[in-house]
Amino acid sequence: MKAMGRMIRLGVFGAALAACAGVVAAQMPNAAEMATQKEAMQKLAFLAGTWQGPVTVQAGPGEPQHLTQTETVEYKLGGLVMLVEGKSADAAGKAEFEALATIAWDETANGYRIRAYYAGHYVDEPLTVEKDGFSWGFDTGPVHIENTMRLTSDGQWKEETQVTVPHRPSFQTVEMMLKHEQ
Repeated sequence: MKAMGRMIRLGVFGAALAACAGVVAAQMPNAAEMATQKEAMQKLAFLAGTWQGPVTVQAGPGEPQHLTQTETVEYKLGGLVMLVEGKSADAAGKAEFEALATIAWDETANGYRIRAYYAGHYVDEPLTVEKDGFSWGFDTGPVHIENTMRLTSDGQWKEETQVTVPHRPSFQTVEMMLKHEQ
């Protein structure tokens, strides 16, 4: 009888182990999917490096802020994810703005996604990639915010943020022109 109980316990243990192995195998990376993701992410290779230059921010009524923007862009996880860190500083070097974003290829949606973090909040949105830039936007209540980045003919990073509020013309809140430092 003891032997029968032991065999049942071993059988249950073996079934549990097999189930766990199946879950682990399902989570293993698929080489073909990873190759597709890496290939898609290479379309953003022009962003890699450190960029710096002037940014003008119009956050409301009054005079705009004129700051220095630095964008540090690097591949992570073997080229599967791009990490973008943005910082704006005033003339004295005091940080006025800091944000962090990740960009990745979503094979399920067959498109890029950006997850951007700022001031304790984040958005997770589709990102449209073109030959010389990208765009992405999000809604916050009735307000729509659209960010558009393009490389200029002389290789500078030009980015603008447009805000649209219902029943009003859209207006620009951010404009930056960055040079590739490295």
